[in-house]
Amino acid sequence: MSEWKRVKIGDVCTIEKGVTGLAKALPGDYPLVTTGVERKTSRDYQFDTKAVCIPLVSSTGHGKKTLNYVHYQEGKFALGSILSAVVPRDETILDARYLHVYLQKNKDRVLVPLMKGAANVSLSVTAISNIEVPLPPLVEQKKILSKIDSISSEHEDFLNELDVQIDLFGKLRQAVLQEAIEGKLTAKWREEHPELISGDNHASKLLEKIKAEKERLTKNTKGTKKAKALPPISEEEKPFDLPDGWVWCRLGEVIMYSDNLDIQKYLKPTDRVNYVDIDSIDNQKYLIREIKVKTVSELSSRARRVLRPGYLVYSTVRPYLNNLALIEESRPNFIGSTGFCVFKPLIINMKFVKYILLSSYIKDLYLEMLKGFNSPSITNNQFESTFIPLPPLSEQQAIIERVDKLMGIINELEKQVSERKEQSEMLMLSVLREAFAKG
Repeated sequence: MSEWKRVKIGDVCTIEKGVTGLAKALPGDYPLVTTGVERKTSRDYQFDTKAVCIPLVSSTGHGKKTLNYVHYQEGKFALGSILSAVVPRDETILDARYLHVYLQKNKDRVLVPLMKGAANVSLSVTAISNIEVPLPPLVEQKKILSKIDSISSEHEDFLNELDVQIDLFGKLRQAVLQEAIEGKLTAKWREEHPELISGDNHASKLLEKIKAEKERLTKNTKGTKKAKALPPISEEEKPFDLPDGWVWCRLGEVIMYSDNLDIQKYLKPTDRVNYVDIDSIDNQKYLIREIKVKTVSELSSRARRVLRPGYLVYSTVRPYLNNLALIEESRPNFIGSTGFCVFKPLIINMKFVKYILLSSYIKDLYLEMLKGFNSPSITNNQFESTFIPLPPLSEQQAIIERVDKLMGIINELEKQVSERKEQSEMLMLSVLREAFAKG
């Protein structure tokens, strides 16, 4: 049999942008197609047809090219203003469902590379109209849809099960961290090492040393003001019980901030800075993955924390996203966003502090504190006032070793599940390539 011909979408379809503003749409009887997986409703409708609905903006924004969904919709429906409807001109030549399946399954290869823009990444109607698609006879299109329908349901069920497993791994990590900061992971260790959690090794003695060290550093650091004393923690305020040898303290008592840099005062508008913002952080590896070089004139006038090797950077904007990183290198004019706290723990183990900040205890606490709509955040004062559990130094190390071992096991199991998912996706792609090959 001969090869199927390829046609440009614009030659066989009409393409029309949506007109419904998603924020202002009045709920009603008609489906409202948005960029998300779920339909909203609208009082009015724009189309009465079978159509492929393609988002015209990136799913993730922030300069990244991504499309999560290409939708199929038929009947009377409204369409969001940031999508376009692609409607076959002649249903005896092109089945809208066939076009949808082809574009949805090949979106990362066919649609995403056509997206343009730096900050606001978008897809144009012209680019869509110029996309070439294979056009088999209508009877072959129906056969392809029947074949795909027969395997898609089982494939989706399998992928959903794998996604459930991956989600459980995330919950398991949170459970490990919570048991770590409550001292449950090291209960046996304490029984075997009572001398390392009592007397001079008690956490209360450690806290006294930390406060003395902070006072010494404050006195010896030029221009550093003495920190305002934080109020004591009453018994009623303590979030949960701690083991013997541990104490509660406030985060601000055990950390030292990096110094501020007033960029407008000390740098010229044309000077370049090495800048890190929330998008620069790898919140899986907890490292800085990208450093942006900007001029002072491109940044706001507020002072920023200087980034130094050995310090932690923690975003108080959307803190539930785990935007935390260890600074590993030194650069000239190296600064972070005004939404960052940049600090180092005094005497205590930095990794233990990291585990506290990644725990569900901290996430839940900060979720209750968030203020603001576009950039929900906590204040620096709330960050400093946060109650944290403080174990003796030796137990901190025991906790870290236990957590690292458990996380390694979880990571390996998750890797195996992810590989199974990837293999399943590749098998499905192979089936689709065969389906969309020549007849």
